[in-house]
Amino acid sequence: GAGSNPQWNETFLFTISDSASELNLRVMEKDKFSNDDNLGEAIIPLDAVFEEGSLPESVYKLVKEEEYCGEIKVALTFTPERNEEQGYNEEESCGGWKESASEY
Repeated sequence: GAGSNPQWNETFLFTISDSASELNLRVMEKDKFSNDDNLGEAIIPLDAVFEEGSLPESVYKLVKEEEYCGEIKVALTFTPERNEEQGYNEEESCGGWKESASEY
């Protein structure tokens, strides 16, 4: 096993709601004969990934019950949801969000 330095090197796809402002990652240890253990959680703000389209690999602290318990490296890419019926217009939508325009 990887012990205290596991490497997952995996890609995950998350669908997020229009009001999402952060991604909460919970790292769990799978146990065969007992309940899985929560090793900690990392909260990643999403504002920058929406603005830039991606975030380079960064280190986030894992916290459990307000105590530091490790780190996780995560890179994020924002892929706008495409509406197959209407096509995709980058100026009008942002991953399921409709940009609002107001004239004053």
